[in-house]
Amino acid sequence: MSAEEVTIQKIEPKMQFTGKVIKVNLAGAVLDIGIGKPALLHVTQIAVPENTQIKRVDDILQVGQEVDVWIRRVARKDGEERIELTMIKPLDLEWREIKVGNTVKGKVVRLEKFGAFVEIGAERPGLVHISEMAHGYVKVPSDVVKEGDEIEAQIIDVNRRKKQIKLSMKALQPEPEVVVEEKPKSAPAARPTGEAKRERRSEKKPRRKSDVDNSALLETINEPAEAEPTVMEIAMRVAMEKAKDRKKSQESKKDKSSSKEQEDILTRTLENKVQTN
Repeated sequence: MSAEEVTIQKIEPKMQFTGKVIKVNLAGAVLDIGIGKPALLHVTQIAVPENTQIKRVDDILQVGQEVDVWIRRVARKDGEERIELTMIKPLDLEWREIKVGNTVKGKVVRLEKFGAFVEIGAERPGLVHISEMAHGYVKVPSDVVKEGDEIEAQIIDVNRRKKQIKLSMKALQPEPEVVVEEKPKSAPAARPTGEAKRERRSEKKPRRKSDVDNSALLETINEPAEAEPTVMEIAMRVAMEKAKDRKKSQESKKDKSSSKEQEDILTRTLENKVQTN
């Protein structure tokens, strides 16, 4: 294998060269990029000012002119290599190269309230949301980064249809350690002596007035309520009271009659004694 073949095999897409125009035609130009084999520059890969259309290649490129070019691809056909160039600077990251979990480096190009946009060499800048800047609370993005800062982040989401790239700075930062403070173990309390026990018993707190009142109230509430007497019971009580009153009246009359009889007997006895004498 010759040295020339080894050099060609080392060529990879996006490698930059300074090429010299050696031929111009309608399809583009042929350039010498210093590897011993000519390379092709297609007319669609010639850089021109915006909104400008190429009418003739030799209006932009002339033989002997030196231009900056990048390897677009190396096509191999029938055992031969054909090197294709571009004057349009390729993206550092093509969409097919942007993978979740990859680590990228970039420059902060714009700050917003919700995060920071970072130029990572893709078609669109990536966004580091404020919640992905640090493990702790971040009030505003400017507390962490400034425009122009070079940062490193991890790709956490890619949406090619919406052309969105989400980045995370905290994904590359170590998790904060959680420090758990151990409470000092207290020494076991000494068992009280006999004298200390007596003192504690003598220091019993007096019951508060509210406690006494509450106890009395609870006792009152807990007392069984007397059942109200029925009509029959009331009538029986009235009849018994009347019977008691009649009995007392009869006993009183009997006592009075007996007392009068005794008085009459005593009077007659005295009179008989007087007459005898």
